[in-house]
Amino acid sequence: MEERAFLSRNHRSPELQNEWIEIQDSLKKSLISEDDFSWNLTINFDDSEAKEDQDSSECGEILKYVCGVDLSFSKTDSSVACATLVVLDMSTLEVIYEDSAVVELRVPYIPGFLAFREAPVLLELLEKMKKKELPSYPQLLMVDGNGLLHPRGFGLACHLGVLADLPTIGIGKNLHHVDGLTQSKVRQMLEAAAEDSSKDVFTLVGASGSALGAAMRSTQGSIKPIFISVGHRISLTTAIKVAKLTCKFRVPEPIRQADIRSKDCLRKHGLR
Repeated sequence: MEERAFLSRNHRSPELQNEWIEIQDSLKKSLISEDDFSWNLTINFDDSEAKEDQDSSECGEILKYVCGVDLSFSKTDSSVACATLVVLDMSTLEVIYEDSAVVELRVPYIPGFLAFREAPVLLELLEKMKKKELPSYPQLLMVDGNGLLHPRGFGLACHLGVLADLPTIGIGKNLHHVDGLTQSKVRQMLEAAAEDSSKDVFTLVGASGSALGAAMRSTQGSIKPIFISVGHRISLTTAIKVAKLTCKFRVPEPIRQADIRSKDCLRKHGLR
């Protein structure tokens, strides 16, 4: 207990947090916020824009393997977690690969620095799969966490995406107050447009004028959106399309399945 308390105090020190900020700023130089991949989307949509995407993708690689990652924590010990990685077949949204690891996290949760707590174990799961040389290694990564929609514009999805060098989308369940954006403002926007059932996506533009992400009503009539943001090597437009394609429920299926299976893993180990 004394060691854990010492680690908690140490990780909250200004010196270490300044070091983490320097690491974020350094990694951010490699971040790509536009489409940078060889695959295409080929799933049928109802709108003409998506139809154009389908026509243009008749040749070449298609998006088939989408990965979701998430961590669930023990209810009795917040330092113990199960990290889970799943890969889904994009055409069926069925899980075709999964792996989990129960770990003790020595870095406490500190707002703005989630990646330093969660990224190492998630990267290990990705690296483990990569070493197996499986054909289902993901073409796209979806993260339960924010990307550019972050106080310093470099959330967990960006951190993982840059280090794994994968196109990555951040999916947040809650909105952090960034660049003047607040929960109440987004809620007002959703309520004002509630009568327009065709309007399910709203670009989130901060006080600086930058588009930081999008709020999406993923289930009909919902005023509790998910928050989509660019992680790495993908544009916000494409990130929104992928989120729409992968939503059976409120949360995109890759992340939902990772969450379900990480909780199941904890239960199997008697930790939940």
